Amino acid sequence: MPQHALIHCSAGHWPDHRAATAVTLDFEARHRRRICLTLDDGEVILLNLPKAVAMSDGDGLQLEDGRWVRVQASKERLVEIRHADLAQLVRVAWHLGNRHLPTDICGPLLRIRPDHVIEDMLRSMGAELRTVDAPFQPEGGAYAGHSHLHGAEEEHRHG
Repeated sequence: MPQHALIHCSAGHWPDHRAATAVTLDFEARHRRRICLTLDDGEVILLNLPKAVAMSDGDGLQLEDGRWVRVQASKERLVEIRHADLAQLVRVAWHLGNRHLPTDICGPLLRIRPDHVIEDMLRSMGAELRTVDAPFQPEGGAYAGHSHLHGAEEEHRHG
């Protein structure tokens, strides 16, 4: 019977020096509540959280036996967006948000998943595009939860 991961903690809010192993997942696979996961060392666990969580690179999952698992974002094929004019890059970001496209804001550049229609629009706005392989961690949006603890630890803290 696989170990259950019942507790999720955000990066910086768990003892990452105690990570026994890791699980490397793409963006879609990191937004889950309940699913079987294969850890990087081959062990299969059951993620069994009280609610869906958008896990980020560096987050931790605690297993029933007390071990910690580090969540790692895998590299994905992305489109990196730059613009010589910062005001135009802000305009580009607004258009991406207006279309509800998951967008990773990385300082002076943006990253999105490939979409030829959107890429054509961005080029018409003067954006410079290039394809990269990088971890994808788009912004959660204005209504995303900000809790650092989920599951038993959150209940204990608030309860």
